[in-house]
Amino acid sequence: MENWSKELNIAITVADANGIIQDMNQKSMMTFQKSGSESLIGKSLYDCHPQKANEKINELMAEQKTNAYTIEKNGIKKLIYQTPWFENGKFKGLVELSLEIPFEMKHFVRNP
Repeated sequence: MENWSKELNIAITVADANGIIQDMNQKSMMTFQKSGSESLIGKSLYDCHPQKANEKINELMAEQKTNAYTIEKNGIKKLIYQTPWFENGKFKGLVELSLEIPFEMKHFVRNP
């Protein structure tokens, strides 16, 4: 079960606490194909983003918090979910999940 995320239809990008990209699954590599795909592993997130995005990365790293939003690009709507990851309680970096979502989605409120 070691490689369960490699072929998952969600882009997963993992960076360490210094912002260095450590891992990308196949969907992430396809998503960032024009930027270098697999060659981005070992590169800094800060080199891949404009200043405003780098300020957000700094904030997420410093505060070890989650950032979630939706985008639309090339006629595709995506949910972007950036969240810290930990190992034995120690902050290790950020994970970004990017998944395509429908423009119209059902929303359910589940009450106990």
